[in-house]
Amino acid sequence: MANKLNVVVLCLCLWTLLFCLVSCEPNEGLRRIGLKKVKLGPKNLLGLKGDESSLSSILESHLKDILVGNGEADVVALKNYLDAQYYGEIEIGTPPQKFTVIFDTGSSNTWVPSVKCRLSLACYLHPKYKSSESSTYKPNGTSAAIQYGTGSISGFFSYDNIKVGDVVVKDQEFIEATSEPGSTFVLAKFDGLLGLGFQEISVGNSVPIWYNMVEQGLVKDPVFSFWLNRDPNAEEGGEIVFGGVDPAHFKGEHTYVPVTTKGYWQFAMGDVLIDGKPTGYCANGCSAIADSGTSLLAGPTAVVAMINQAIGASGVYSKKCRTVVDQHGQTILKLLLAEAQPKKICSQIGLCTFDGTNGVSMGIESVVQPTDRVSSGGRQDASCSVCEMAVVWMQNQLRQNQTEERIINYANSLCDKMPNPLGQEAVDCNKIASMPKVSFSIGDKQFDLTPEQYILKLEQGGQSQCISGFTPIDIPPPRGPLWILGDIFMGAYNTVFDYGKLRVGFAEAA
Repeated sequence: MANKLNVVVLCLCLWTLLFCLVSCEPNEGLRRIGLKKVKLGPKNLLGLKGDESSLSSILESHLKDILVGNGEADVVALKNYLDAQYYGEIEIGTPPQKFTVIFDTGSSNTWVPSVKCRLSLACYLHPKYKSSESSTYKPNGTSAAIQYGTGSISGFFSYDNIKVGDVVVKDQEFIEATSEPGSTFVLAKFDGLLGLGFQEISVGNSVPIWYNMVEQGLVKDPVFSFWLNRDPNAEEGGEIVFGGVDPAHFKGEHTYVPVTTKGYWQFAMGDVLIDGKPTGYCANGCSAIADSGTSLLAGPTAVVAMINQAIGASGVYSKKCRTVVDQHGQTILKLLLAEAQPKKICSQIGLCTFDGTNGVSMGIESVVQPTDRVSSGGRQDASCSVCEMAVVWMQNQLRQNQTEERIINYANSLCDKMPNPLGQEAVDCNKIASMPKVSFSIGDKQFDLTPEQYILKLEQGGQSQCISGFTPIDIPPPRGPLWILGDIFMGAYNTVFDYGKLRVGFAEAA
């Protein structure tokens, strides 16, 4: 998570569901943790991340927590705060000290506040680990620091027993946080974080707790799965199952795709469709990450703008966008009709300073290396990125045999739907039923999201406010284009993280 992306945030605090304990048959061999939820409200949008105003908070926070449950195969009851934070309980040390943590597939370290944290306000508002009170504590002392999109922690490594559900992981390395600067963690409902990603992205190369659960024989199979209940009226929020999958929480069979890059749970994804029509952006393939620590669904700005236009989301008028379309739209269209290489068009007309083999950064950091950015060159960066999006939009319309006038008008209309840099895209709650499905091609199957699944409803004083669940993120090649399939997607599809066979599986949630 130390290497996670910067994308716009104001909404990370948008949805949090408090999940309650889910029972498990003792002969299942599964460890489960259940979830509960609470209704969302506009005030919840800002509370968690302090006054940060970048969309990166939504994705970067991974501030989810879970509650620990019973059962032989560990099923952890997940709590959901504002539909954005899933958090739950773990116990560290002997006798046990309780903490709420986020179970995050987008990071790999476990950390909680330390009793030695004295200068950060967040540490005074959350329980602190006291090594002197644990008979199973073992010192390490190596320093550690993690930089998130909306905050940071630093401290040192220690060893102790950690109880997750009803199993105890012995001699688990974790971070005692001695500094949590800023406001990010002050209002958080969780105390720390439990990472479920791969060791490749673990700070200090620390062995993740999931590895030790498998190594110590604490789970039936090297698999864990998430079921997130997105029914706003349901008490039961969902569960995370360690050691397998609960057949009661999915329909049909899972579609599995191999992990392509160990670190995050990353895999290859095909095209994105709006109302059954391909956008074409990922026709040659994109990468995606299944991320339990991300509330929304994030993807390339060009496609997110197309989705927002199709669902009637109100965006931010972009003068730069319209200028590029007005001045260069016909040239772009002629080059496309002449079968020029689409990725090279913007450099051919002088808006990009590279040959099109790399994407623009748009000021957003890479998921893997925050400092590894590809820039199109100073002041030209905005025009270059708009040009690249216009190429995608016009390609899409050409496939539909639209006229030149309609194609230019379509591109201009998308300029008006450019994603809001604050991450909030309002839609008309009364029009949800008429909005199109948005679909993702994964493996040999198409996974549909209905408007009811991708629109977020906030309640305030009996009034409902509806917001698009899609948010922009631009990761340049070779790591991108990249989609972050967060809780909106995982709520619709039961998600299996198969550590043994290095694959991710999706099936319709039940």
